[in-house]
Amino acid sequence: MLELAVLGSGSRGNSTLVRTARTDLLIDAGLSARQIGLRLRASGADPAAVDAVLLTHEHTDHLRGLPVLQRRFPVPVLGNEATLAAAGPALADAPEAWAFATGEAFTCGDFAVTSFAVSHDAAEPVGYVLEAEGTRVAYVTDLGCLTPQIVSLVRGCHVVILEANHDVDMLWSGPYPWPTKERIAGALGHLDNATGAAHVAAIAGSDTKHLVLAHLSQNNNEPGLARRLYARALREASRGDVRLAVAAQATPSALLRL
Repeated sequence: MLELAVLGSGSRGNSTLVRTARTDLLIDAGLSARQIGLRLRASGADPAAVDAVLLTHEHTDHLRGLPVLQRRFPVPVLGNEATLAAAGPALADAPEAWAFATGEAFTCGDFAVTSFAVSHDAAEPVGYVLEAEGTRVAYVTDLGCLTPQIVSLVRGCHVVILEANHDVDMLWSGPYPWPTKERIAGALGHLDNATGAAHVAAIAGSDTKHLVLAHLSQNNNEPGLARRLYARALREASRGDVRLAVAAQATPSALLRL
């Protein structure tokens, strides 16, 4: 059985647990080490049992807790060379830092992992497809656009964790400085609700059972708004059977058992 919990997702920190009976992986460690520990335990996992941390990129909201976490529970950190280099001091206490080439497949415990490039203003950001025990999980956040390659890789995964960062109208009418708005809305920024929802029919293949909306902006989105838009897109794609969830910043998601 594969289990999954989004421990927290949003502009203030991101971390997700994916595990089998023998392998526990974290995707990013952007919450405080204390919160990661508390939320792992709330999800039925042991922080000391984490086997590796996979980094998507080096921004603070994806590795904030890594230094303290490594001192408490030292485990290998995996990322491409550019991300590991950009992470710099955050990896000082990591016992091992394993580099992979973006696009290559590798094995991490029970998991077959494939990384893929995404468009974001970081050194070399990636998303992941992880497969174990016949279940495929796609992790796709922090990207300004969905390319045909990404859609093809993600299509049909049993679980798709997809960025739904902002509502375009809320962003442009909101309080952020204009350059920040342009960055978020740009090709190297973050995915908006409407763009992501427009790709639902292509992403949700016959095997897709769960769609989790992630990395929602606290200031430029509302969970109910994102949920309604994606629920409508799923219905229009005749995929009302896909279970839709919205990941929260302050609390871990319900544990998915697949």
